[in-house]
Amino acid sequence: MKSIHTDNAPAAIGPYSQAVTDGHTVYVSGQIPINPATGEFAGATIEEQAKQSLTNISNILKAAGTDMSHVVKTTVLLKNIQDFAAMNEVYATFFTAPYPARSAFQAADIPKGALVEIEAIAVLD
Repeated sequence: MKSIHTDNAPAAIGPYSQAVTDGHTVYVSGQIPINPATGEFAGATIEEQAKQSLTNISNILKAAGTDMSHVVKTTVLLKNIQDFAAMNEVYATFFTAPYPARSAFQAADIPKGALVEIEAIAVLD
């Protein structure tokens, strides 16, 4: 197992890696909407936060040698499930068919008070 790290995504805020790979698959830890350049949330809306979370995933996958077109599964945690449609509009701009499998849940609380956290699993070529 190899740990993946990039400065183009927020540093881990605990004892975990941004992502790990076994050489075939990349497992990206849940990404909250922290802009790595500022250390702050990218914005206050679900759209801004979903875009930043997905951008962080994209940057981690790039560091691992793959991209969003190789994502096979995501999990989306929302502070409020009523934000699903707005998050989904942003999400759709990051993926093309065939779309990855996905689960989405409302979470009682997300780290640092984020509105969304997204994790991903991708395959390597």
